[in-house]
Amino acid sequence: MGIQQKIALAAGAAAIAIAAPFVAYFEGYRPVAYLDPVAIPTICYGHTAGVRLGQTRTKAECEELLRADLGVALATVDRLAVVPVPDTRRAALASFVYNVGPGAFQGSTLLRKLNAGDAVGACNELPRWVMAKGKMLPGLVERRKQERELCLM
Repeated sequence: MGIQQKIALAAGAAAIAIAAPFVAYFEGYRPVAYLDPVAIPTICYGHTAGVRLGQTRTKAECEELLRADLGVALATVDRLAVVPVPDTRRAALASFVYNVGPGAFQGSTLLRKLNAGDAVGACNELPRWVMAKGKMLPGLVERRKQERELCLM
């Protein structure tokens, strides 16, 4: 493995180390599948892929799902951002992508501003994303506030 690959892995690890407790806090730990506020079957720390009501997972399984899902979110940020993004901003954006999905991020004004070099403007877009299926969710208001602060660091 070359030095550039090692640096890239270390940078990814730093952003995940920042994002994991952040996402875990806002998603909450629920080892039994449930319906989220917009009726999507969810388990662990907000994991939704292939979840069926009645499923259970161990703490270790939930932590592995969190790391894997965050890895996908971070890879999405890295693939779509064409400008350098510091680890704290990468962590904030990975949390955002984890929550809204890659498609929403890809088509967002936030990403357009980021890629145009307006990092502050991009971070200031986060508080606009507080609705889920037409409902404002207080938890998203606080999450986006905290993501914005992390993004601006």
